[in-house]
Amino acid sequence: RVEGLNPGANLLQISDGHGTQKIVLINHPIGGPVFSGPHQQPFVCQTEFSGLEKAVDADCNAPTRVQYFYRSTKKLTPEEAQRQPGRGELGPGYLPLNPSAEMPPDVAVTTTTDGTRLKFIVRVETGTINRGVYRIAFLHQPGQPLPDPWTSTPGWNGRLVYSFGGGCGTGFRQGQTPAPLDLAAVGAGYAAAGSTLDVYGTNANDVINAETLMMVKEYFVKNFGVPVHTIGTGGSGGSIQQYLIAQNYPGLLDGIIPGSSFADHTSVAEPILDCALIGRVASAMKTGLTPEQRLAVSGYGSWGLCESRNGGAPNWMRAAACNASMPKDKVYDPVTNPKGVRCSLQDNEANIYGRDPKTGAAPQIFDNVGVQYGLRAFNDGKISAEQFLELNELIGGFDADGNLGSARSTGDPRALRIAYETGRINTGGGGLGSVPIIDFRRYGDLEGNPHDRMRSAQVRLRLEHANGSATNQVLLVNPARGFNAVRLMDQWLDGIAADKSAGPVLQKIARNKPEDLVDACWGPNEEKITDPKRCDELYPPFQDPRLVAGEPPIGQTEKCALKPLDPKDYRQPLTESQFARVKKVFPHGVCDYNRPGVGEVVARRTWISFGDK
Repeated sequence: RVEGLNPGANLLQISDGHGTQKIVLINHPIGGPVFSGPHQQPFVCQTEFSGLEKAVDADCNAPTRVQYFYRSTKKLTPEEAQRQPGRGELGPGYLPLNPSAEMPPDVAVTTTTDGTRLKFIVRVETGTINRGVYRIAFLHQPGQPLPDPWTSTPGWNGRLVYSFGGGCGTGFRQGQTPAPLDLAAVGAGYAAAGSTLDVYGTNANDVINAETLMMVKEYFVKNFGVPVHTIGTGGSGGSIQQYLIAQNYPGLLDGIIPGSSFADHTSVAEPILDCALIGRVASAMKTGLTPEQRLAVSGYGSWGLCESRNGGAPNWMRAAACNASMPKDKVYDPVTNPKGVRCSLQDNEANIYGRDPKTGAAPQIFDNVGVQYGLRAFNDGKISAEQFLELNELIGGFDADGNLGSARSTGDPRALRIAYETGRINTGGGGLGSVPIIDFRRYGDLEGNPHDRMRSAQVRLRLEHANGSATNQVLLVNPARGFNAVRLMDQWLDGIAADKSAGPVLQKIARNKPEDLVDACWGPNEEKITDPKRCDELYPPFQDPRLVAGEPPIGQTEKCALKPLDPKDYRQPLTESQFARVKKVFPHGVCDYNRPGVGEVVARRTWISFGDK
């Protein structure tokens, strides 16, 4: 451990009697950045929501706080069980402990993975790193030494579980609470950590997410020790972070457990925006669509998702939809404040894509030029020619401010190339093929839930396309109560680490997969089923509007290549006047999904820096 570094470049010289080695170390401030690029400005500090004192500087730093909690043996009331933890609290069933006072009589006892029985007392450290609020927790008996890099301490099994939070937000703020820590894992002897800037609902920017993880993990290593394994957990937006960090910044996470997963945020944005457009048009079409036809056009198992959107862009698409914590006089308005803060998804990643020097806007990524909505439904005879035509004539799109218009959305080719090459789109490349993955979800396809089952299958197809195999990924649907993914991942990683044989890493990962880890679903009585046909019968997978329009199941084409219209592509007859209308809707041609999309390549480069201060 090297201490006393100055900010910026430092020369480290090591002599051992046989010679001298020199290396330049770059010391970055605790507030960052390291590789994510210039800090977003303005930026709202929110330390007090996490139980810290008011921030002392513009980087939202605040004094670190250490608290102790214990797991109580008292039975929770229904109200206590439902109550969400407040500022600085740990969660239901965990009570504050004064480590200097007499031990309460209701302290629970826990057994760690190595069989050690300890009082269930948790040390929780809360502080600020990279402008986010982090939390680190592990079992610790007051009065005993803390874990450090040089000694082992009872209560920590040497593993770190890092939690990523869900949602989708567009930055310019610190965030109020980190993702919930895995307290069951803590009780088993694991350390747990997380940060507000690893909550996707606070900041949907996987480069900042990765940088924050790296800096929190570095702090953990320097103060408590090097984890044997670091395991990622988290659902929805938390799954996006895990997949993209494993692809783009390999080595930070040794194994990932994405829940309710999406491959990346474009795989969320595209179908939801398509759904919003279809939902609006379905209500306006003169020819109308029956409930069955609406499902056929959308591809989903439930129309509820498209109905709920009904033409409105989600907040993360709208430039003026900043979080309420941002002062209104600083927020972008096209008329009154055109130079104000823009809070769309692409503007949140302006360090990656750049900005238009005239407007200050980051380039548009969403594109639906050439997309023939409802094509498969038309070819299958589920909608008529008139319905197919009217749907595509009215569909429209969203502009860079998130406003709905009659023109289709046009993605910027340069930005799309950057998105693929730098890994903003999950193509299964980079480091993703060399990390074990347990992907699980609760089934909600018939409930209008956007976390549909086919999203997991898309990642599998991308892994296979990029690496020739997806043996490092296990897909699980509706795991039974008590299923412990962290323990199984830990076992998997132990096996990989102990395997000293030669050969490709993907083979080593596959060879050491625990026997219990196979693709499976669990039935109504929590019986485990490994027959894929039976799982599909119980939990049928569906599609989305873009797949109904002809995109392959891999679903990674953001802007399609175009081809001339061909009457042979339509299995239902079109009159001469109807085909003329098709030409009018698609003057430059329609999507050719037999060719790669604009800028579409497998991401290979990793650890890309987007500049610093």
